[in-house]
Amino acid sequence: MIDQSENTSVNPHSESRPGIQDLIAERLSRRSFLAAGAAAGAVGVAGCTQAGPEQAGDGGPHAGSVSFSEITRDVSDTIAYPDGYGADLLIRWGDALFADSPAFNPESQSAAAQARQFGYNNDYIGFIEMDRIDGRVTRGILCVNHEYTNTLLMFPGIAESFPDSMTAELCAVEQAAHGGTIMEIERGADGAWAPVVGSPVNRRVTARTPMQITGPAAGHQRLRTNADPTGTRVFGTINNCAGGITPWGTYLMAEENFNGYFLGDLADDHPEAANHARYGVPGGWYQWGRFEDRFNLNAEPREPNRFGWVVEVDPRDPSSTPKKRTALGRFKHEGAESVVAPDGRVVLYMGDDQRFDYVYKFVTAGTFAPGDRAANMNLLDDGTLYVARFDADGTLAWLPLTFGTGPLTEANGFDGQGEVLIEARRAADLLGATPMDRPEDVEPSPQTGRAYVMLTNNHRRTEDQVDAANPRAENWHGHIIEIIEPDGDFAATSSRWEILVRCGDPSDPEAGAMWNPATSENGWFGSPDNCAIDPDGRLWVATDGNPRTGANDGIWSLGLEGEERGAGRAFFRAPAGAEVCGPKFTGDGRTLFAAVQHPGDTDGATYEAPGTRWPDFDDAMPPRPSVVALRKHDDGPVGS
Repeated sequence: MIDQSENTSVNPHSESRPGIQDLIAERLSRRSFLAAGAAAGAVGVAGCTQAGPEQAGDGGPHAGSVSFSEITRDVSDTIAYPDGYGADLLIRWGDALFADSPAFNPESQSAAAQARQFGYNNDYIGFIEMDRIDGRVTRGILCVNHEYTNTLLMFPGIAESFPDSMTAELCAVEQAAHGGTIMEIERGADGAWAPVVGSPVNRRVTARTPMQITGPAAGHQRLRTNADPTGTRVFGTINNCAGGITPWGTYLMAEENFNGYFLGDLADDHPEAANHARYGVPGGWYQWGRFEDRFNLNAEPREPNRFGWVVEVDPRDPSSTPKKRTALGRFKHEGAESVVAPDGRVVLYMGDDQRFDYVYKFVTAGTFAPGDRAANMNLLDDGTLYVARFDADGTLAWLPLTFGTGPLTEANGFDGQGEVLIEARRAADLLGATPMDRPEDVEPSPQTGRAYVMLTNNHRRTEDQVDAANPRAENWHGHIIEIIEPDGDFAATSSRWEILVRCGDPSDPEAGAMWNPATSENGWFGSPDNCAIDPDGRLWVATDGNPRTGANDGIWSLGLEGEERGAGRAFFRAPAGAEVCGPKFTGDGRTLFAAVQHPGDTDGATYEAPGTRWPDFDDAMPPRPSVVALRKHDDGPVGS
């Protein structure tokens, strides 16, 4: 979900440093071969409009990294994937999770029913392995975020008079459709994945699930409300975008565009007015505040401070209380992927998904104890949150958001570490972090000792705001940065960085794209969003905004090393109006899960007239966000 607001702070861009344009040119010139000849290296392909398995001709091997028949760039109302693959429709919005789950009836929805069914707009996918047979993963726990709801696509008969047509009950259904789903899944005798309905681990987390606030900000007066004078308890989690699975097997739900859920209007001199403005509160996207005081600023002006955190959930214990871990900072979190550093500390990488906001990482104070799950369960309450400054010489400084460090003092309005974390964006502004082009997923690779930053786009960057890490004005198509941690030390405070690709059409000189010339006319893309690293260390990128390039969103493989570095290859295509989220591999590499979010969400689409009716293609059914499992027919690793 795109928040149209942006960081309007006066944090300087690195063009203020001497010779910035010369430094950009110097850093990029040695890799200019990626752009030069890219159009000449494009492979001509024949179009194909069939649904499902699709072949556009073999674009040639990419240094042996992947081997599949690349699909075409296209706009269609259904999914597409390579010849030799299949796609299990694993679960759809409204499908049953429990033995008592009611049948899905989109014409008569209720909050009680939705709370027992798979939620809406599936985003992040996490997988926790439970069983293997003969080296093949056969059973596991799937953890899926439900980011938001497309109200006009979700409910019949409301579009014409929206928002007046919204009722308290419809808002309650939306709240029940948010949050996340935890469910056991297994492979059948035919190799297809399916949910285990009624499994004891199955659980829905919603916008009303009781949660505990932990860490340095817990109990702070700015988290206290009429309903919770302690500042330690909160109902629910909202706008969960990407996330993560910790080394000890817990599920991290990252709260992103929480600002959109609030109504009301505070006076300019209200103590929270400047803080709310920095986060875009109130967004007014939902009508919940008409029926519930906690989403109305005039009734509860501190309630927004209780959102924008990372939530940790124990997926093996459905009775456990989820915890909002405030040590990880408050911003519009996109992702919370973790890795164990050489010294045993755990490092989480996070993006703040807004134009001109920042890249962060969190390093635990304690170390990971393999085999002792209980010893790890509170690691995320103590550690250091850092924000990134990308310098033009290719170095990266990780700046600590620690009270008493530099400008993070009482003189600048912080009363302690809790308040630094509540206003993490303002703290990062003061530290001089680099404003980025919508940093979304950040994925560390234990295989390479590097991390990959998806910078989705930023068409509002002007020429005088260009810097080395964000080298294009009006950046409609985004780029990907590779962070090189020294000797694979993810906890390091000084790193290096490179631009891996600049997205967009390599045949268009005005696009400023940068790809390996081996990239075919189907292999380039725009607006990288989520990503995954497979068991062999290969990068796969999912997009949100690729339709600006004339083709649906999808998943591409992207080379990281040698002759394949910077070469894209098209693997999966979403239906009209959808973006692809997830993606996630099983540990054996034989399954790639993908979340197809908001199918049918084309311009002017409504419940009665969607852009597609995928996946049911039934006139009695609206489009349904769904998770698919992609597998090879020969049961080999995906991409092999």
